Amino acid sequence: MKTDLTDTTSSKINKALVLGRRAIGTPAVGMVLTLVIVTDEENAYDALKAANEASREHPSRTLVVIKRVSRSPRDRANTRLDAEVRLGADAGSGETVVLRLYGEVVDQAQSVVLPLLLPDAPVVVWWPVNAPTDPANDPLGALAQRRVTDTYAAEQPIEELTARADTYTPGDTDLSWTRITPWRSMLAAALDQVHCKVTSADVEGEEFNPSVELLAMWLAERLKVPVRRSRSGGPGLTSVRLETDAGPIVLDRPDGSLATLSIEGQPDRAVALKRRETSELIAEELRRLDPDDTYAAALKYGLERLDEEAAITAPAPEEPTDVTAPAAVAEAEPAGEPAKKAPAKKAPAKKAAAK
Repeated sequence: MKTDLTDTTSSKINKALVLGRRAIGTPAVGMVLTLVIVTDEENAYDALKAANEASREHPSRTLVVIKRVSRSPRDRANTRLDAEVRLGADAGSGETVVLRLYGEVVDQAQSVVLPLLLPDAPVVVWWPVNAPTDPANDPLGALAQRRVTDTYAAEQPIEELTARADTYTPGDTDLSWTRITPWRSMLAAALDQVHCKVTSADVEGEEFNPSVELLAMWLAERLKVPVRRSRSGGPGLTSVRLETDAGPIVLDRPDGSLATLSIEGQPDRAVALKRRETSELIAEELRRLDPDDTYAAALKYGLERLDEEAAITAPAPEEPTDVTAPAAVAEAEPAGEPAKKAPAKKAPAKKAAAK
């Protein structure tokens, strides 16, 4: 069931929700939380589709906030709120309200969303794209117990990851961190099978993928060993190699679907490690609404510190020998002038020759 409301208010939207529930025969509210999605028109469909699929596990009231850009001064002066109320089969296992904000009300989105929140229920705000630098201090983010961003969708993901570390507030999380949950579980299980000491690690993945950086920082923070970040053609994370005193442990996933776990002295094992959809990532984040201390520790470890620790085990570059240097000096001397003698090399010490 869909209800379109043009130039409306929050009170009219609430009334439409009550009338819609009565019309479909479900007057009781069975939602467990309010999910606020802040996005643009281009990404609204994909984000809402992922939220509806996640609502099968977490029935929720989904509020989609779309801030429409006004291109002319006349349009910016025209303040309007349009809404689309969806109930029943059109809203998954919950309720959906699509809010389109025009004009000055774009800067007051929190005043529109606040009356629509479920009473006595947690609030989660999700920015699929264009997340604020400091989500906790955003007017909409301040309403939530949990704030979900995705640095992978940013124009400069690695710089965005550094900014997230500087402004981290308990309750912040990142879908780039959620993507590596199966990797962390698999590596922890592999280390439980072998009694060994990890000496170093290497994380390989595609360039500009913050999940690779987060996994490397998590390993460095938890294992207290140097971790090197290597680049590959992807997709996503492709390999993790742990060097131990009992032999290497390698988790390799070249195709983004099936991985191979190799442990010294044991046969190789094929493990399912497919890349997950956004709906699965959102469903995982909605399972816990308390602060993620493990994510905070990995995020605050620091990319620059990761590079410094990895440089300790990096091989020293060999100095190239220039065998053409004497010839080049001779050619550089003007005609008629004697070539300058190269400085004589010191003779080896006689003590060394006597050995």
